[in-house]
Amino acid sequence: MKPGIFIDRDGTLIREVNYLHKPDQVILISGMSEAIKRANEIGIPVIVISNQSGVGRGFFTLEDVFRVHRHIDEVLLDSGAFITGWFVCPHLPPAGKSPISDCSCRKPKPGLFLEAAGIHGIDLFKSVMVGDKSIDIEAGKALSMQTGLVETGYGRKTLAESELFKPDFVFTTASVALHFFLDQYEKLLN
Repeated sequence: MKPGIFIDRDGTLIREVNYLHKPDQVILISGMSEAIKRANEIGIPVIVISNQSGVGRGFFTLEDVFRVHRHIDEVLLDSGAFITGWFVCPHLPPAGKSPISDCSCRKPKPGLFLEAAGIHGIDLFKSVMVGDKSIDIEAGKALSMQTGLVETGYGRKTLAESELFKPDFVFTTASVALHFFLDQYEKLLN
């Protein structure tokens, strides 16, 4: 089994836009195409794990989410890069004790990570999680992954407010994070 790079979508891979659901709203964070291409070239899967509660709220559809992902795929492909797998939780965040909005796939729960690891043969203990929110860090830590908080999206706010679930590392952007972790992987391979 191989290590994987798990990344959040909004605020990490692409610029944060509340309830983004249109391809023309997508702006990749600087340097992401190159960083993902490097991971692709050395055989490290890049998995996007994204909570998309806008679907559960009725703001947009799951097909809208897939349309955005196809657009991101096209943008990355222009640079010779690709996302290995997209995993989405469309459910609402838990509201009190309501079982209706409680699922096993919404970050920080492990459902989507375990599914991705099984499909792509990823060893979670050798993997990393990069995101801009405390739920990203909490999810990574719960699965014994290294974690990186980025300062884009909600990252600066998360860093200032969160006393729990401190990341292993803090990076200006996800591309810097990916290069850092890829440097570690390449040292292990040599």
